[in-house]
Amino acid sequence: MNSLTDRTPLLNGIAASSGIAIAKAYLLIEPDLSFEEKKIEDIEKEIKRFQSAIGKAIKDLEEIRDSAKKELGDDESAIFDAHILILSDPDLLNQVSDNIKATRNSAESALKSTSDMFITMFEQMDNEYMKERAADIRDVRKRVLSYLLGVEIVNPSMIKDEVIIVAEDLTPSDTAQLNRAYVKGFITDIGGRTSHSSIMARSMEIPAVVGTKTATKAINNGDIVIVDGSSGEILINPSQEMVSKYKKKQADFEIQKEELVKLVNEKTVTIDGHHVELAANIGTPKDLDSVVQNGSEAIGLYRTEFLYMDKDQLPSEEEQYQAYKEVLEGMNGKTVVLRTLDIGGDKELPYLNLSKEMNPFLGNRAIRLCLEEQGMFRTQLRALLRASLYGSLKIMFPMIATLDEFRQAKAVLEEEKQKLVSEGISASDSIEVGIMVEIPSTAIIADQFAKEVDFFSIGTNDLIQYTMAADRMNERVSYLYQPYHPAILRLVKMVIDSAHREGKWVGMCGEMAGDETAIPLLLGLGLDEFSMSPTSILKARSQILRLSKKEMEGLVEKALQMSTTSDVVEAMVDVK
Repeated sequence: MNSLTDRTPLLNGIAASSGIAIAKAYLLIEPDLSFEEKKIEDIEKEIKRFQSAIGKAIKDLEEIRDSAKKELGDDESAIFDAHILILSDPDLLNQVSDNIKATRNSAESALKSTSDMFITMFEQMDNEYMKERAADIRDVRKRVLSYLLGVEIVNPSMIKDEVIIVAEDLTPSDTAQLNRAYVKGFITDIGGRTSHSSIMARSMEIPAVVGTKTATKAINNGDIVIVDGSSGEILINPSQEMVSKYKKKQADFEIQKEELVKLVNEKTVTIDGHHVELAANIGTPKDLDSVVQNGSEAIGLYRTEFLYMDKDQLPSEEEQYQAYKEVLEGMNGKTVVLRTLDIGGDKELPYLNLSKEMNPFLGNRAIRLCLEEQGMFRTQLRALLRASLYGSLKIMFPMIATLDEFRQAKAVLEEEKQKLVSEGISASDSIEVGIMVEIPSTAIIADQFAKEVDFFSIGTNDLIQYTMAADRMNERVSYLYQPYHPAILRLVKMVIDSAHREGKWVGMCGEMAGDETAIPLLLGLGLDEFSMSPTSILKARSQILRLSKKEMEGLVEKALQMSTTSDVVEAMVDVK
């Protein structure tokens, strides 16, 4: 930790989402629920204490469920109904009460031993979905124990004051419970620009600094903190002078955002007349409002796996069809590039009961899984083909490593189209079919792929980690996640040049596409479509409107010959 002034400690991290936030810290950390084993004298009193804790926990969960339903919808709130059912289960409740009577153990001890028995039973089941129920029991046990021990349990859904969340990391379930009206920023110990918490912060348009390593230790609950999501700096309990200074920066940032709004309906054209397309990355139809409000010219990545997550079974063809149709209609004829199911790595579907792998990021995931589980894949393709009549659909296969994989996937698509036709169901005849380029070997033989695909979309989040052999979620090697490394730039150039020689277009849907340092380089490399978080579009448009493509081409020629990332970054300092 450095010191900005004698009174203002300074913490540094990775600038993950732009803007300034000033608010109280809210530490989202696990409470200490340890307790000492002891015998009790009054059995009936102890059982009543247990029943009271159960009642309070159920009341909590009902409030959380109702809040989640209102903010996020029925699907996201269903997990809390399941937790309420667990706490209402007579088998669990009676066994805890019987344990107290038989052993004179405290309610805490009886709850732990009884719930441990249920957890072990579920974990030993062959069905992966049932195994996951063990985690639900742990979750509800934690809530009941907190009432028995008088320990406050953090509950992000119930935040009713303006706060800045401080956590080791933020999981999808954490963020699903956050009220956007009150959460003004994120600070995390771990993570990088492509971690879930960073992407979520940009989507929510709130400042974030991640990868601080020590935030949860350096910041106390209730401390006033300032988050500068542009510089990666965090000020802890700043002086009034510093607060005033950053309030001025905050106001300036808001004025800049108001200026950017004027560009919503503008085309993205460089000063020398070259047009590129700025597109949005989305996960659900709910993201459409942000896409439109931020002036997106297309959707460059529709991540369909969110339709499959937080469920206990695969979504039906009809359910998928309605979701795809809603997005296509909502874009009013603008292009929608839809990625087929990309499950694996850090995205699991417990109900599929897939085998565990030593390295899931390099395992049976994405297109590999879809070609193996063709029933699931064909259902999605049928839904897509049916929805294709309602807009401009392009289908993209993820994690393609070989031409054979692409040919197999395309053949399955064609088979499903013919089946629909034979059933008297129409589908568009103008669907372009492309691939994500996220594996180095695919980039290296992009000239061969370009003869068969209709387009490429470069997925830099994975391409960078695979090329640099560095897990982007691992803090110890996060320094190797280098989007501007000459090796990455050369791979991107190979892909773009190969596509253009065949008259095909190239997009980029990784986080690099919205990075202000990378944008001039990508423009010079000839990228046709930049797809990013919707909230990054107007800033990117403003930047590109001030650039000359011809000048960026000259800059790229020099960058490609450089040896290190720092050389490239230094060359870009005066360009942004």
